[in-house]
Amino acid sequence: SNEMMRRAGEKEIMYLNQLMANDPERKKHCIVYHGQFDHEDHLCMVFEAMHQNLRMALRQHGHKRGIQLSAVQIYARQIFIALRYLERLNIMHADLKPDNIVVNDKYNLLKICDFGSASSGDDNEITPYLVSRFYRAPEIMMGLQYGCPIDMWAAAVTIFELYTGKIMFQGNSNNSMLKLMQEVRGKMPHKLIRKGVFSELHFDPDYDFLYRERDRVTGREIMRIIKFEQRPLPGKDLKLTLMPAKLPEVEARKVMQLADLLEKALMLDPSKRYKATDLLKHPFCDPTRR
Repeated sequence: SNEMMRRAGEKEIMYLNQLMANDPERKKHCIVYHGQFDHEDHLCMVFEAMHQNLRMALRQHGHKRGIQLSAVQIYARQIFIALRYLERLNIMHADLKPDNIVVNDKYNLLKICDFGSASSGDDNEITPYLVSRFYRAPEIMMGLQYGCPIDMWAAAVTIFELYTGKIMFQGNSNNSMLKLMQEVRGKMPHKLIRKGVFSELHFDPDYDFLYRERDRVTGREIMRIIKFEQRPLPGKDLKLTLMPAKLPEVEARKVMQLADLLEKALMLDPSKRYKATDLLKHPFCDPTRR
């Protein structure tokens, strides 16, 4: 019950109304907003009732091992339909993660919810702390211009988590997040390092990575230079991570498709990251394509 939270709530309602107005058939996988009321000076919003969020669903049905590949396919497709819709309206969710995606009681329908951080895809101030850290895109951490591709990054790491049951990048700071990302996706492109407002916190003048870690004994921060290659570190390749053991041929082919989809959705350079429109045509999401 304060002015700042009310303004934030009113901004959220503005985006929710826009989402409702442009989706009369309610097919775009965004939470249905029913209206608002005031209660003791608190602004309250009314939404359709859903069963639980994906974090809880994952804990219940896929703890430590993820959910079935066929379910991941259905969910990925529905997430991309929502992202394609948001992109067309130039709305950035800016806090996509399993906690902000809800499912129905049959587990066959998903909706993106919590538009409290949403903003338009192009009026964005540079801040290193937008989006929950494990789902934060590299361009935010680097201090680059950002827009709707940050939601694609968050969606991709969420989809990885659905299949494996594990959080993809679990760094304790932006610096350790960037290290983990480069281990899997290869070296940060030089042009991004050149443009980033926060680049000198993470890279030296030769574009090598400055990893800041705490000395276990003294607790002091020590700096280590890491020279990443253009390719993933041995053993960190997405295909290997997703398929550590041999699978039946049909399933193995699907897992390879998932790895390919994630590689396209997790391009470090946001201008090269695939859009939802492209990924909906990807064989993993579109069964008619081989």
